[in-house]
Amino acid sequence: MKIQSRRRIANVTGVALVGTLALAGCGSNNNTTATSSGSSSTSASSTGCATGTLSGEGSTAQKNAIDQAITDYQTTCPGATVNYNGTGSGAGVKQFTAGQVAFGGSDSALKSVPVAGATVTEQAAADKACGSPAWDIPMVTGPIAVVYNVKGVSKLILTPAVSAKIFNGVITTWNDPAIAAINPGVTLPATAIKVFFRSDSSGTTENFTKYLAAAAPTAWTAASGKTWTGKGEGKQASSGVSNAVKATDGGITYTEWSYAKDDQLAMAQIDNGGGPVELTAPAVSQALSLAKQAGTGNNIILKLDYTTKAPGAYPILLVTYEIACSKGKDAAKAKLLQSFLKSFASSGEQAKLVTIGYAPLPANIQGQVNTAIAALS
Repeated sequence: MKIQSRRRIANVTGVALVGTLALAGCGSNNNTTATSSGSSSTSASSTGCATGTLSGEGSTAQKNAIDQAITDYQTTCPGATVNYNGTGSGAGVKQFTAGQVAFGGSDSALKSVPVAGATVTEQAAADKACGSPAWDIPMVTGPIAVVYNVKGVSKLILTPAVSAKIFNGVITTWNDPAIAAINPGVTLPATAIKVFFRSDSSGTTENFTKYLAAAAPTAWTAASGKTWTGKGEGKQASSGVSNAVKATDGGITYTEWSYAKDDQLAMAQIDNGGGPVELTAPAVSQALSLAKQAGTGNNIILKLDYTTKAPGAYPILLVTYEIACSKGKDAAKAKLLQSFLKSFASSGEQAKLVTIGYAPLPANIQGQVNTAIAALS
């Protein structure tokens, strides 16, 4: 991994840009800014440092982001140690509900209906482990890039239907007429398409398949979930699928923007019906601003609009939630978790994430997040 590139520090221009994006991406006169009541500060120093050791596990989609946040927090608060193990969203939820970690990272909120083979819901299991309601707190906006490696093709447009047919094995060569029809002027080779997918339980997989099911329901009829239901060859974690595409002519996969940028992979523009949209921070912020609140109170569950045709909105994204006990059983760890999350959600930290392939939380969502963090005990 190119750790240094993933931990670049945003300059003043980047910070100013994020402030603009957070405000512009909200699309509502009721949105609050990061300087309003209950908002976060711009550095870990103003969160009030805590001491001790904290462990979390889960989403690999947020791994680069949380590594950045941990480095910054521990630099300012040297008495604190925060460990995060990126094993995938499914593993993170399991470890949290088993009481093995103080917080879990998941690219989908805790489910209120039992998943296959389970007798209780994820939410119920998490509540029981906490001895209090477990909250989903959105922290990282992780755009999902459709990355490809096709010799001689530097620009590619994909629609939901064509994407679905590629990932379910219906379209098998790059010069297929369906791809050519939406890419006029592009010379497409007869190279075989090689699909790679996440072999581990993955929130990125769940969000990508939700996108396909919502935006191309007739082309993608497989179930959506953390386990891949399409075609292709499985690879472990985000790094596995990204590296596989980089090494394979004809390769294609879905992966987080941060990994796509780090590995310098070509990214497809997505046309949901409102015109091709390149993956950029403003385009992702615009799409996230359309999300609806599906949770209650401080359990902040965002329902994303994967079918949006809004011009300039990039529709394939995920939100990583930090799953936390509303009332921690260990007072010292609860205080440390609250301090760390406050730093993570701060305007300054969210600004830095743009440089490593993430989009900032829009100001209205950031305000809700700050309120939830302040209520942790």
